Amino acid sequence: MSESETQSNQSQFSIWPPTQRTRDAVTNRLIETLTTESVLSKRYGTVPKDEAAGLANKIEGEAFVTAGESGGKAEDDGIETLQVYSKEISKRMLDAVKSRSETNASVKDLNNDEVAVSSADDVADEKKDGVVVESDEARKPEE
Repeated sequence: MSESETQSNQSQFSIWPPTQRTRDAVTNRLIETLTTESVLSKRYGTVPKDEAAGLANKIEGEAFVTAGESGGKAEDDGIETLQVYSKEISKRMLDAVKSRSETNASVKDLNNDEVAVSSADDVADEKKDGVVVESDEARKPEE
């Protein structure tokens, strides 16, 4: 084999862009990671499967576009672009579960605040009613 044929064969091999089958496998792995117990879920909670599917598709799609726009060098066979893709997926997944966790915590805090406010209002109303009752009784002439 001549040197030009060897170079031609080497330049045909590229790992970027990944095949649709590979992208689907990445998406399925993301769904699995988001929905099952793991170190990540212990800290941020699991995501329901239907929500995880949409989230995984969004994460993978955005990471794919970002990596494609990163402009890796032609001579690196797509390795640098693949690294960008991998890092983007990890970053976006972590951002998504953190954001979801913070949103859920905020909702819980709001619900707890509503319960606390309701309880405080109930106590105030009870005290107010108690005062009214006491003052009404105090106004009644003794028989």
